[in-house]
Amino acid sequence: MHKKWPSVGKATVGVALVTVVFCLTRIERPSARRPAGYPQLVSIQDLRMSPDWCPPAAPAVPEDSNLFSAFGNSSVYAGSPQSGETGIITRPPIRTIRDKDPIYSAVAVDTRFDEVILMDNNMWGLRVFNRLDNTEPDAPFTDPKRIISGPETDIQFNNGLYIDPHNGDIYSVETDTGDKVVVFPRDAKGNIKPARILATPHRGFALAVDEDKQELFVGVQYPPEVAVYRKEASGNEKPLRSLQGESTRLSDVHGIAIDPKNKLLYAANWGHVSDYRIAGTGRFEDPSISAYPLNAEGDAAPLRVIQGPKTQMNWPAQMTIDPDTGDLYVANDMGHSVLVFKGTDQGNVAPRRVIKGNRTGLANPSGVFVDSKNKELWVSNFGNSSAEVFPLNADGNVAPLRTIRSAPLNKVSLKFGKVEALAYDEGRDQVWVPN
Repeated sequence: MHKKWPSVGKATVGVALVTVVFCLTRIERPSARRPAGYPQLVSIQDLRMSPDWCPPAAPAVPEDSNLFSAFGNSSVYAGSPQSGETGIITRPPIRTIRDKDPIYSAVAVDTRFDEVILMDNNMWGLRVFNRLDNTEPDAPFTDPKRIISGPETDIQFNNGLYIDPHNGDIYSVETDTGDKVVVFPRDAKGNIKPARILATPHRGFALAVDEDKQELFVGVQYPPEVAVYRKEASGNEKPLRSLQGESTRLSDVHGIAIDPKNKLLYAANWGHVSDYRIAGTGRFEDPSISAYPLNAEGDAAPLRVIQGPKTQMNWPAQMTIDPDTGDLYVANDMGHSVLVFKGTDQGNVAPRRVIKGNRTGLANPSGVFVDSKNKELWVSNFGNSSAEVFPLNADGNVAPLRTIRSAPLNKVSLKFGKVEALAYDEGRDQVWVPN
């Protein structure tokens, strides 16, 4: 996949027949239909409100013409079902549907400077706020203190975030096209080059650091792995060790957490078990959390596993641990909740506490962070351009202490991760988009 910086009016679109998908966004087209024959290239945003619609730049395409004859000047790639070959589409799209607001995939707190860093997966950036910022219900949003974003930053599809507690360095890992960790100084802002870049396995998703041993842990989705580097590693430096293999029970890793007191590593697994290097390994299991010794490597079995319907896990994402209590907090994406387990739990067990409900403001939470200094739990939402902070002992349908919102109240994010296909339901006049 070629690296592309997000921009208006240009897109790389893959179109395919969708038979089975796991996360779908439905787009209803306006009632007024285009004349027959117009190509309809669509991404995401409410069509009725989109300011990006523009009149077609060319006459309608004859019914017997193929898609490629409709385009004229700027490049987009698509495959021809007749020839199986790649063609070049050069006409700009008739309209673009996109989310113009941040989508927050992770959160961390710099307790020395009382700053909150939110990771924007939609526009590939990092936004820094004051820890005590609070967006009032009648306010449209809260402005960040500074933003790190732009093509020079080398941030792409960012999901994993770590803040150095000593010097405030910001670590960001890329899930898809970048295959790297980028590191910025605490006061970085704007379109700035990273201070350091570390090449990592494809599909790195989560970060954690053992500050005692100065080791950087990178959780990898597929093939599932936890790779361990020197904390200051850069370039093509190889990992010190790697945890991977069938015995590990790792599967589509979306979160990792370190318990430095008890020398333990935790991994949150979606349960999509597969390794393209080994035939016959593909299968589905229940989501899980697996625990290992902090120095585990190779095809090592977990010490214990939390798994089963009582756990309520549904796409468990980033994790964080309270080192004082051993409470393990899990952002439970599709459950719209935060689950709290004990690090010693195992088997099919219910969470000790669950933060969930209409008062919480949680919508597809994907990031969590324990602020031990201020006794607060931060949660970032993939579903509504916001982050909330709760007391560490929060339980049930409780309102947050404060909210940082980067979009109007009741915003529903379009939740695009990476669009890989489109399907049109002619009967319902709807476009379906798997992410």
